[in-house]
Amino acid sequence: MARILAQRYTLSVGATRMVRIDCTDDLDDGASFTGTPTVAEQTTSDLTIANEAVNTSTYSCSASKETVAIGKAIEFTVAGGSAGTEYTVRVTCGTDSTPAETLVYDIILAWT
Repeated sequence: MARILAQRYTLSVGATRMVRIDCTDDLDDGASFTGTPTVAEQTTSDLTIANEAVNTSTYSCSASKETVAIGKAIEFTVAGGSAGTEYTVRVTCGTDSTPAETLVYDIILAWT
């Protein structure tokens, strides 16, 4: 079952935005994501989702103000939403922990 993330992402109609999900606290000590994440809209086919990847450089998380290490976040670009609409997007990615795990998240993207 997917974990529903509390953070909501608000996007503007007509924009293409990078979405980053910091998963540092969910990963086992020393573990990182591996492979290419799967990112899929759950309720419609309105969104264009591309560039799915595990982060390959550190960045400062806008929500927590923490620096996110390489391999600890999932990122993708998204476009195409309708004003006033919320979309559920499921994000899935494997880890290099022992034993290997697959983490699954549902996030809410809202268009204004």
